[in-house]
Amino acid sequence: MRWESATVTLVMIYMVNIMDNADSTLLPAVYREVGATFQADPTALGTLTFYRSFVQCLCYPFAAYLAKHHNRAHLIALAAFLWAATTFSLAISTTFSQVAISRGLNGIGLAIFVPATKSLVADCTNDSNRGMAFGWLALTGNIGSILGGAFAVILASTSFAGIPGWRIAFHLVALISVIAGVLVRLFANDPHYPNNKPKPMSFISGMKDMLKEVKSVMRIPSFRVIVAQGVSGSIPWSAIFSFTILWLELIGFSHKTTSFLWTMFIVAISLAALFGGKMGDILSQHIPNSGRIIMAQISVGSAVPLAAILLLALPYDPSTPFLHALALCIMGFFMSWNGPATNNPILAEIIPDKSRSTIYAVDKFFESMLASFTAPVVGLMAQHIFGYKPLRKGQVSSIKADRGNAAALAKALYTAIGIPMIISGSIYSFLYWTYPRDRDQARMIAQMEMESSELQRLESIDLDDNDEQVLLPR
Repeated sequence: MRWESATVTLVMIYMVNIMDNADSTLLPAVYREVGATFQADPTALGTLTFYRSFVQCLCYPFAAYLAKHHNRAHLIALAAFLWAATTFSLAISTTFSQVAISRGLNGIGLAIFVPATKSLVADCTNDSNRGMAFGWLALTGNIGSILGGAFAVILASTSFAGIPGWRIAFHLVALISVIAGVLVRLFANDPHYPNNKPKPMSFISGMKDMLKEVKSVMRIPSFRVIVAQGVSGSIPWSAIFSFTILWLELIGFSHKTTSFLWTMFIVAISLAALFGGKMGDILSQHIPNSGRIIMAQISVGSAVPLAAILLLALPYDPSTPFLHALALCIMGFFMSWNGPATNNPILAEIIPDKSRSTIYAVDKFFESMLASFTAPVVGLMAQHIFGYKPLRKGQVSSIKADRGNAAALAKALYTAIGIPMIISGSIYSFLYWTYPRDRDQARMIAQMEMESSELQRLESIDLDDNDEQVLLPR
């Protein structure tokens, strides 16, 4: 793939990635308004995230098949169209059941998007700049989270022509997602097409081929380590993105202040993604066997005390927005290095190019499978362990009740952050033994395949020359 074409493709991917994350953040940003509209408590609201994540998990095998056997740029456009349709459907829902169905179906588009995007970014880069490219992927995703979260929070307290502001936010994101899908369909390119287009095969044959790839890659110790830490490491993020905005509003922050605090948090995550990706690239050059692993362990290790300060130590008082903004920024910056600095680049190094789409889907499947239960579990813990008391129909909230609920929700959130992060950081330690060997073996296999391919090409040229000599008249 030429440099210009790769750059345009990456720009298109980043643009759609913004809308993907904006769409994902919309509903948690308006949990309070949706809960009031449909009389839903935190546990019920958490199940909405569960439905989407569960459907997403179920669709990952099919998404991996599509990414392996079809034009990935076109699949990214299709994903944008699908989640736009379900987002619009949610915006016009009149019952909680309709909201749940729309949110569940939303996972189909998101599932198609992930393996196609990550494998395409990996194919458009090399070992020297891959961490930075994944950093930009995380950065643009966080920009989407800013736009989706802040935009929805600000609109939530308004209405237009009798339409609640939270519904308008969903309509607008759906429309912009369609536009982004059209642009990526027109301008992005997949380097596997048309020159290296895979041979067509039936769905059953394709799935069997993928299963062989998965079995082969599952034998790689470093892959198993990354999947294991990802299962625990994805739980905190699911909790944070599901309930942080609701927690801030329960403390008493206004919609505008909550939007500002959320924006500052996502900005910190965004800068951290670039910093982590760049530092991962630098350390991988100077400390090739452990640089990326060190970055990950610093990141997850710092999350435990920083989350304790934010959720348990700071007062539940809306008069302290600066302290909350500072704590959110510091925590967001330090806990966001794993993906761009470590996980995504290492997976690209130890896995054959042809298997990237499949394996990114498998990795995401395992991560999402357990993380999908996080939101409802946090809601259950808040209500049944830490004393969260949802409003009954017709009941008016009070400052004292809201702050009591904020304290209960904070304890549930910290439980979902602290314990999984400790487990994740411990699991990363195994990479010190497995990663150098797996990386070197992958490079050796790639070199052997390249030499074999070159030899076959030369033999083919020799055969063609011999055929020409036979056909020449004497």
